[in-house]
Amino acid sequence: MSTYVYAITTASHPGLPRGMGGVGEPARPVRVLTAGGLAAVVSDAPEGLRPKRRDLLAHQAVLSEAGEAGCVLPMRFGSVAPDDDTVTGVLTERAEHYRERLRALEGRVEYNVKASHDEEAVLHRVMAENPEIRSLAEANRRSGGGGYQDKLRLGELVAAAVQAREADDAREIVHALEPYAAAVSDGPPSTGWLVNASFLVDREAAEEFVTAVEQARTDLPHLELRVNGPLPPYSFVEPGPAEPASTTAVADTGAE
Repeated sequence: MSTYVYAITTASHPGLPRGMGGVGEPARPVRVLTAGGLAAVVSDAPEGLRPKRRDLLAHQAVLSEAGEAGCVLPMRFGSVAPDDDTVTGVLTERAEHYRERLRALEGRVEYNVKASHDEEAVLHRVMAENPEIRSLAEANRRSGGGGYQDKLRLGELVAAAVQAREADDAREIVHALEPYAAAVSDGPPSTGWLVNASFLVDREAAEEFVTAVEQARTDLPHLELRVNGPLPPYSFVEPGPAEPASTTAVADTGAE
């Protein structure tokens, strides 16, 4: 039977969950595999696993239990290996890398920050910053809306200005927050978001990070910011030089 992997940690971790329910219906009992001084928190993998709410919550509950007493490397939902031996083999092969990641992530959490433009607010800002756009818009207004070419030209100018503003705002958000983080990881591009970034933050500095986000909201009122955290540091596990061919993600919901 395939093996579902929730997290990797040290074999000496004091809070390894055993016997609690994991993914699947009925819930598969959680157990621990050890090799190379490391431990993998696993269960049997149910057939046809999909990111349903019940299983997402079960995955998160196991991670919360495992992380209660110390650092773990969280696996994203849907990490499945062919069997237990494959998991212990990966632990042995990548022991040095996993130990380094555990040291690097000790006492740290992840905050995911997404940013998008408030459409009306950014248009006002673009108009205020661009005399050419203001002039053409006023000329079109005086002439009853302007001709086809005038409208097309105005639309092109506005679109280009908004696109340039997106790039500037993305840099500004990251620049404002990265001093409060130990590392930053860019997430995959997502429609509607000009920033999708994860920040690795010391637990003791979490309040400062959240304060910096609120300050960014004040300084950049034309942006809408969405913050998710604190989370297990999914984006900073870093599988190493290559993804283990033995582990397959059937779904990747991550920390969203």
